[in-house]
Amino acid sequence: MTAIIDIKKLYESNYLQWLEETIKCLKNRQLADIDYENLIEELEYLAKNEKRRVRSLLEQIIRHLLLYQYWDLEKPRNANHWAAEIISFRNQVNEDLNANLHKYLEDNLTIIYSNALDYVKAKTKLTNLPELCPYTLEQILDKNWLP
Repeated sequence: MTAIIDIKKLYESNYLQWLEETIKCLKNRQLADIDYENLIEELEYLAKNEKRRVRSLLEQIIRHLLLYQYWDLEKPRNANHWAAEIISFRNQVNEDLNANLHKYLEDNLTIIYSNALDYVKAKTKLTNLPELCPYTLEQILDKNWLP
């Protein structure tokens, strides 16, 4: 029981050492010594951050797809930049995408699109933008696809 108290104190005073000790306990199957409360909190935080990261990247891709497809006035000057940004964001999101994150993006595509649309409307003042997402998730993530 003293290991649990010590590890809990360690979480507050030396986070890196807490991580190392927690990993050591898990590897050695010393389950009684694990600081479950803080470990669960940290895992929930990691999951939330990962979802936020891929959601943000997807929103960036959609923003640039909309700019690329609909902002004709700026397209001659910015099309290459927008296409390069799309590639960069796609590479980042596809690098770590797994089945769970893919499902999360599918389930949240409507709200992610809505947020991207709000941004593009404010930036461009365009009135010809579709209210519903004109792209499938597969198109959005496809390295070779542009509208």
